[in-house]
Amino acid sequence: MSITNRQIHLVSRPQGEPRTDNFALVETPVAPLAEGEVLVRNHYLSLDPYMRGRMNDSKSYAQPQPLNEVMIGGTVGEVVESRNEHFKAGDQVVGMGGWQEYQRVNASQRGVLQKVDTTHIPLSAYLGAVGMPGVTAWYGLTQILNPKAGETVVVSSASGAVGGAVGQLAKARGARVVGIAGGPAKCEAVVQELGFDACIDYKAHPDLRSLSKALKEACPDGIDGYFENVGGVILDAVMLRANAFSRIAFCGMIAGYNGEPIPMANPSLILVNRMKLEGFIVSEHMELWPQALKELGTMVATGQFKYRETVAQGLENAPEAFMGLLKGKNFGKQLVKLV
Repeated sequence: MSITNRQIHLVSRPQGEPRTDNFALVETPVAPLAEGEVLVRNHYLSLDPYMRGRMNDSKSYAQPQPLNEVMIGGTVGEVVESRNEHFKAGDQVVGMGGWQEYQRVNASQRGVLQKVDTTHIPLSAYLGAVGMPGVTAWYGLTQILNPKAGETVVVSSASGAVGGAVGQLAKARGARVVGIAGGPAKCEAVVQELGFDACIDYKAHPDLRSLSKALKEACPDGIDGYFENVGGVILDAVMLRANAFSRIAFCGMIAGYNGEPIPMANPSLILVNRMKLEGFIVSEHMELWPQALKELGTMVATGQFKYRETVAQGLENAPEAFMGLLKGKNFGKQLVKLV
């Protein structure tokens, strides 16, 4: 049986914001499996902000995305053929299959492919709430912010896959949680659906003074922990409201992903307030993933954890969906459905 695999390659590096012509749709035949390999039909592709950084040919925590190769990305799908004793056709799996419809992988390599149980947890959730975004939220909250009951935690990109998880995990630990999101609809959902105590619409507060005033009203006791996904004026506003011995977990700085400078307005506050600022990359803490996934999986399976998904249809629409993600057009986890 001859199978044609459709892939999205990165063919040029963006200058500023990504464009559709940075990508190309490529068709290639799937070669026969070698011993130890499996063939996975990817059902969903995960789109994530970190991908923008990988598109640059510059020094970072990971190697740049090579040109003229399949774009990196997490996937979930189903094994359709196997020459590996540990996998059989029909197994549901999660891996880093990239922007393509089929993934041919040497499953003998440890960790490249994981079976998942979809009895109580939907397959797509393994790319979001019970996947890398969920674990990212869990790590930053529990290992860096570590809020005590009654403390105030602020989360930027609160309607996103990571931000929404941070807020719910913080609420479960007794914190007051204030989100920051773009637009009244997102803010309403962050409070009503995700259970945040309050949410600030940053689009209604475009300057430092206005945003700082809104944070003062939403956080009357100051800010003890801040989960940072954005940078720029939002970080500056949070710094002005930060309490002594407050903590900031740096997960993302999307305000600077296209090369814009993002200076910090008042770095002296780090010293004045004896603040702890820590950046982290969740893939460097694999030893804690089982603990995180146990809590997240239990919360999702029992309905304690709420999440939304924004789903684009078809691989060919992945570039547009990715560019929309970077502009905040999604709500919750951005996925591409491939079947």
